[in-house]
Parts: sequence; C-alpha cells; structure tokens
Amino acid sequence: MKNNKTKINSSSETNDKIIASMSLVYKKLIEYKRKINSELVVMKDGKIVHLKP
Repeated sequence: MKNNKTKINSSSETNDKIIASMSLVYKKLIEYKRKINSELVVMKDGKIVHLKP
C-alpha cells in the first residue's frame, strides 16, 4: 500500500514538473517569435491559424 502512494505522489510531482516546463517553453517561444518578428502557428477550433505575437 505504501509503495502505491509513493508512485502516485511521484507521478503527480512529475506531471507538475512537466506542466511547469512546458509553460516556460511556451513563454520562451513567444519571446523568440517576437524577437525575430515571425508568425506563431497554432491550431484553433481545428483550424491552423497564423498569429503575429
């Protein structure tokens, strides 16, 4: 039982770290796209959209 809780806590911590890392990557991508004055390509409502950051 104790081992199972450790796996759940570890998995939750790992997920939190992944989400925090992806958020940082997103922020850096926006900064980079602004710096080089390039469009950001995203999917919105199932369609590909080009945005100027």
